[in-house]
Amino acid sequence: TTLAAAGAQAAKLLGSNGGSFQFGRFSCSGNQAFFASTLCIAFVNLRPIVPGHVLVIPKRPVARMHELSDDELSDLWKSTRIVQAAIEKYVQADGFNIAVQDGAAAGQSVPHVHVHVLPRKGGDFERNDDVYDHMETFDARPRSKLQVPLDADRRDRTEEDMAAEAATIRAILDGM
Repeated sequence: TTLAAAGAQAAKLLGSNGGSFQFGRFSCSGNQAFFASTLCIAFVNLRPIVPGHVLVIPKRPVARMHELSDDELSDLWKSTRIVQAAIEKYVQADGFNIAVQDGAAAGQSVPHVHVHVLPRKGGDFERNDDVYDHMETFDARPRSKLQVPLDADRRDRTEEDMAAEAATIRAILDGM
């Protein structure tokens, strides 16, 4: 899928938003999105911890879970369940960590509620809970079998890479 085609697909998903969406203070290209419900959007991660690490957010930017309406909260978790099923097929995951860092003290880096969907494979981390250290710091030390580089050494993915991944996941969702 070309970047233009991916943009057209994302624009259809996002409707009147013109193919873009807000994640906290960041304006994100619709090419990164692969799922949208009435109240939520799912998109590929700029700096994934593991292959297939994606985010699900409410369309309305609020910092904390308690600020979500009941409808937004329900849709967030329903959307997360749909996204998880697609990511399981995408990366042949053996399991998942589904996580929310609610507030800066909990490690939330962008003050917009977001659910991390982290696909897991048996033995991908030396200790299963090491994944939480990676979420907290994005400074993975050699404890991980994945050898995730230090945050300072990690590079943002290109728009083209993220659009291609989002298009692949969209195709999986279309086939479900």
